[in-house]
Amino acid sequence: MVILNWNTADLLLACLRALARHSFAGSHEILVVDNGSSDGSADRVAAEFPGVRLVRNAANLGYSAGNNVGLRLARGRHILLLNSDTEVGPGALDRLVAFLDRHPRAGAVSCRLTHPDGSLQPSCMRFPTLATALVFDTFLGRLPAGRRHLDRYFMRDFDHAAEREVDQVPGTCTCVPRAVLREVGLLDERLWLFFNDVDLCRRIRATGRTVHFLPDVSILHHHGASTARFVYFAVEWHLNRVAYYRKHFGRASVLITKPVALYVALRQMWKFTVLRQVPPGSWCENMRFVWRGLWRVLRS
Repeated sequence: MVILNWNTADLLLACLRALARHSFAGSHEILVVDNGSSDGSADRVAAEFPGVRLVRNAANLGYSAGNNVGLRLARGRHILLLNSDTEVGPGALDRLVAFLDRHPRAGAVSCRLTHPDGSLQPSCMRFPTLATALVFDTFLGRLPAGRRHLDRYFMRDFDHAAEREVDQVPGTCTCVPRAVLREVGLLDERLWLFFNDVDLCRRIRATGRTVHFLPDVSILHHHGASTARFVYFAVEWHLNRVAYYRKHFGRASVLITKPVALYVALRQMWKFTVLRQVPPGSWCENMRFVWRGLWRVLRS
């Protein structure tokens, strides 16, 4: 189990306590990679869970590079990427491993995610296309054709109540055979925070293997607990989307992804200037933040 942490000390300890409450059918190791946290996460893990293998990165390397530190050290036959803001129920991980053992063509498997109130957290999606880049977060997504496309992209036709093969599962809780990672490689570190799980599933499926969702395995997920603290969330999302599309659709894809980023930035400036919807901070500070973020995306 590779658990990446960045400033989620309380949630990380809850995650580890949930794991400690359950026994496992086979041998296992828990590897926590602390990504330069400033909230005392690493020290608290070391004090409460001395049996956990703890790695302290000096800085926040991002989701992909941080997880890769753990993936390189992990020794298991199967490797589980698990977010620090999850709580795993009894027997869940054994069932993921058992599924992979029964299905040798399976390259990855994930499970049902729930909110703290027990409600479903939809997690499976189809791979994004060039049309997705055009309609997502733009006015085109509100047109009938755009809505139909987004419904398909977000798999709104799937109630997450049945076992099925899917395009992509979230990195929140994904179990992958070690042999598959040796073949397809680790997470792409150019995708610093976003689209790395999409890219991994795409590479797995490109080998002819399958990716699966199991509805009878469930974990609690405090969605966005770590990324919500990341001030450059939107900027990094657009940077990573540009990189993902360039990788899988070629350089010409920037003719869609970068103009969309420009559109989103101009829309935000309109909200600041005309609608006076300004978040904390002065108008100048917020405008400067948007311009700097846009410049990073356009020059990427």
